[in-house]
Amino acid sequence: MAALEPGSAAGSAGASAPPDPTRLARRLGMFDAVVIGLGSMLGAGVFAAFAPAAAAAGNGLLLGLLLAAGVAYCNATSSAQLAALYPESGGAYAYGRRRLGPFWGFLAGWGFVIGKLASCAAMAMTLGSYAAPSGSRTLAVSAVVAMTLVNVLGVRKTALLTKVLVAGVLASLALVVVAVSLGGAADPVRLWPIAGALPFGIVRSAGFLFFAFAGYARLATLGEEVRDPKRVIPRAIPVALGAALIVYAAVGVFALAGAGATALATSRAPLATAVEAGSWAWCAPLVRAGAAVACLGALLSLLAGVSRTVFAMAAQGELPPILAAVHPRARVPHRAVLAAGGIIVCLCLLLDVRPAIGFSSFAVLTYYAIANASAWTLAPEDRHWPRWLALLGLLGCVALALTLPLASVFGGITVLAAGAAGYVALRRATG
Repeated sequence: MAALEPGSAAGSAGASAPPDPTRLARRLGMFDAVVIGLGSMLGAGVFAAFAPAAAAAGNGLLLGLLLAAGVAYCNATSSAQLAALYPESGGAYAYGRRRLGPFWGFLAGWGFVIGKLASCAAMAMTLGSYAAPSGSRTLAVSAVVAMTLVNVLGVRKTALLTKVLVAGVLASLALVVVAVSLGGAADPVRLWPIAGALPFGIVRSAGFLFFAFAGYARLATLGEEVRDPKRVIPRAIPVALGAALIVYAAVGVFALAGAGATALATSRAPLATAVEAGSWAWCAPLVRAGAAVACLGALLSLLAGVSRTVFAMAAQGELPPILAAVHPRARVPHRAVLAAGGIIVCLCLLLDVRPAIGFSSFAVLTYYAIANASAWTLAPEDRHWPRWLALLGLLGCVALALTLPLASVFGGITVLAAGAAGYVALRRATG
């Protein structure tokens, strides 16, 4: 497998050159790209992150949501600029290698892989908690197996199924808003004033809620599969992020007004809890079904993103080279997809949802910190947004990461350090 260097098939924009059979096919357009990014975010944030955010900040989580969105926007501008300049698989892994050096690229890729594997497990377990609480782990494992097989079939099928899932999610979230507003339980007093939330708790809630926004950069990791990436990616990422923020804000306001922060913080299915507080409780099974659909959509796109980073790292020899294979007919990195699916199944059997979210947030914030540092080094002619946004994104990532629960911080540092030590040992062994 050729390395991802300038002038390779991955970095060339020439349409007349014949397709390299070892590279991935460009099949995704603007609408496909926005839907994949939106599908990655909606299932994660609305149905998983509000509960730990409410536990951290009470009704101050709405301020945390705005803070998380601000950091995510800075990260989105950095990712969009870099993805347009380097339209190849790997996201910040590839950007860090090119702009900061191989070690920083590896650290970004390692953070993304371990963080998103934990994200996938969290999504699968959230699905189980909403759809079948008594058999949540069995259902979680079944969902991972099914979505792994869909990813192996090819990216066109992934994009098509994601469109269907996003439509179902939006319908479910609209039902939540209608049911809470018409069910009689909504009370605006639960939104203001902010009761007992400290600034540290608000920042911590933003760290959890950042988990909800991370899907926008799934497009950067699919850079080799987007048509006209220099035009599509810078437009698709902010559009998907803005749409997700509107949805998150609406659902967060109605969930807090309907059930209150305490009920959300202690619930395994917070949006269902908000609906069940009013006279439209008969809608709760539909909301639970919508949550299951949302989590399937997020799991589908998360698997696509993490497998592409595994593929890129394997192509560089930083993960086992066997994972760099591309299926000759489906044109997807099938071995990377299968390996990721197997690891996620193991995590579903070992972890709980909230620790998985905290660990994932820490690792992914590390990934985006390196993306922002990479964007800081861009020349003026390669910029679409001001340079200070990259610095603000870097500082925001560090702040959110360090305010997460200590177990998440220590766990994240330990696994990142283990990966870095392995990288250094491998480099020394190979000369």
